[in-house]
Amino acid sequence: MAEGKPARKTTRGEVRRVEQLTPHMIRVVLGGDGLAGFGAGEFTDHYVKLLFPPPGVSYPVPFDLEAIKRDLPHDQWPTTRTYTVRAWDPEAGELTLDFVYHGDNGLAGPWAARVRPGDEIHFFGPGGAYTPDPQAGWHLLVGDESALPAIAASLERLPAGVRAHVFLEVAGPQEEQPLDSPGDAEIVWLHRGEAPVGEVLVAAVRELDFPEGPLHAFVHGEAGFVKELRRHLRTERGIPLSQLSISGYWRLGRDDEAWRSSKKEWNRQIEEEEAAALPG
Repeated sequence: MAEGKPARKTTRGEVRRVEQLTPHMIRVVLGGDGLAGFGAGEFTDHYVKLLFPPPGVSYPVPFDLEAIKRDLPHDQWPTTRTYTVRAWDPEAGELTLDFVYHGDNGLAGPWAARVRPGDEIHFFGPGGAYTPDPQAGWHLLVGDESALPAIAASLERLPAGVRAHVFLEVAGPQEEQPLDSPGDAEIVWLHRGEAPVGEVLVAAVRELDFPEGPLHAFVHGEAGFVKELRRHLRTERGIPLSQLSISGYWRLGRDDEAWRSSKKEWNRQIEEEEAAALPG
């Protein structure tokens, strides 16, 4: 750690409840006194960075990440995974996170499947940047399973009666969830089946007859389809970047660390392509 640089604060959460929402979505609710002072709610895409110890590794109590990195070899440091805050209840002191689960593949999904009330996890955050603009004429919300928690939270914060077109891609009908909104939201569930991730989302947005009025859009999920939709919205529809929250949450064929390390360069390439394609 650089001299004079303050240590990043971690928060401790204690598992209170675990719920299987769908065959491939697990909800974990965290609570406990470690969440005292936790702040979220300004944004609907709030996220936390969960810290998972390697198998068989346990850390001294209280958890001290600075000491862990100072005293333990690198292969015993925790691994970070980023997850959207589905809900934060400050009165109950409960933080809700939803995990996509595909059996033993991955890190966070298997953790959510085996975790039990009383277990603990530490995390950074929250971060975040997006919430539906109350001044927008209409909203466009697009995403795969990874973006579903943020889109569900955003739907709950839409202004009453304001129009929204929502496209959600999941594996099949068994992965649909009940969603509520005070807005005038047309929610379309798209079933991927054997198609590539995001293919049906791109087609749905391309075919949409955009309403009149200023748009505020949230488009997140697998990086490949996000790139296609960003090109469509920016260069074909002429939507200003200021009216878009659009980014790849993950990238097919890469783990979280590899995607994070390459994301800056990936974004730079997209910006260069847009600059060449846009007039002026």
